[in-house]
Amino acid sequence: MPSQKITFPGHSGDMLAARLDTPDGPLRACAIFAHCFTCSKDIAAARQISGHLAAQGIAVLRFDFTGLGHSDGEFGNTDFSSNIEDLVAAAAFLEAEHGAPQLLIGHSLGGAAVIRAATRLPLVRAVATIGAPADPAHVTNNFGAALDKIRDQGAAEVSLGGRNFTIRKAFLDDISGHDIAEALGNFGKRALLVLHAPLDAVVGIENAAEIFLAAKHPKSFVTLDTADHLVSQQADATYAAEVISTWSRRYLALAPCPVPEDAPEGVVRVREADAAGFLQDIIINARHELRADEPESFGGTDLGPSPYQLVSAGLGACTSMTMRMYARRKKMPLAHVVVDVTHNKQHADEAEKSGGKVDVFRREIRMEGDLSAEDRAKLMEIADKCPVHKTLHQSAEIVSVEMGGA
Repeated sequence: MPSQKITFPGHSGDMLAARLDTPDGPLRACAIFAHCFTCSKDIAAARQISGHLAAQGIAVLRFDFTGLGHSDGEFGNTDFSSNIEDLVAAAAFLEAEHGAPQLLIGHSLGGAAVIRAATRLPLVRAVATIGAPADPAHVTNNFGAALDKIRDQGAAEVSLGGRNFTIRKAFLDDISGHDIAEALGNFGKRALLVLHAPLDAVVGIENAAEIFLAAKHPKSFVTLDTADHLVSQQADATYAAEVISTWSRRYLALAPCPVPEDAPEGVVRVREADAAGFLQDIIINARHELRADEPESFGGTDLGPSPYQLVSAGLGACTSMTMRMYARRKKMPLAHVVVDVTHNKQHADEAEKSGGKVDVFRREIRMEGDLSAEDRAKLMEIADKCPVHKTLHQSAEIVSVEMGGA
């Protein structure tokens, strides 16, 4: 997945540092990711979610708000309103360069910001929040004893995530003036997805309930059962990425993906999702998505089926479909088919001679219905004629072509 460093002017003219994660293939839509309070565009959850969406053909712009990360400007002079203005500026930049964002994703305070910003961006169709507060002023709970000092003296140093930030009274005044429920009431037909972790110790799960109840349909809620506030574990970030990707496709106006003339079933793209392990994103004709991985015992993270399990799935599905087509054509009373497929390598007569092994796919086929013995025998015969069975049983030509770097 290509990821390029870019900059664009924020609300005050300061240059904001950003990453644009773009698809390997055709661009189908655009999105923006807004990070959490005092975080950056480079946190693990932002990278994981943006990368997964890019694999689906959705370019994602993730940027550092003014004064944070690698962006210019003074954080002490920013507030919640300036975050919203930075989001509007990001949307204008993205529209001019690649296309207007249809999807906004916001993490924590960034989630509250994208809700507010969406009402000013008419081409936004869907908004997803992760661990977002129902009231932006919730962030002041992190200021502790410094809160009174800010109010009394106009500013104070606050330690957040191991770093010191200057927070001014103007920030408190501004953030208390934003009503998320009001913004949701003016959401129009935009779809909302609320993701939240019951174990979130920073922004409680009750915030998700308030946001969800204030929103109109279409709206969805998904719990991130084992996640922390930063969604720092790969399994949780992967799950959030898959949910956002699958959910958003229902609401976005995705550009069609061209099908090559020499590939009637489209292109199956496999993209490495984790260079440190074996996790793979599989995108099929830009419409369907799967994951592939290896078990933990093989050094993987077991977040998807293994390659041989995917081959077994293809064999099982093709077997069932072929039997169903034949039964339907012959009007056989086949009520239901179940195919269990296992794969192993074992010695066979010819392989024994060379000391090698062969792949053995074992199919256990169960048929339900008022079938005669003759019907069952014929359907078992037909199972061996499914196209995938023939491909595996005979031979296939595999042509590999080096296409250059992504």
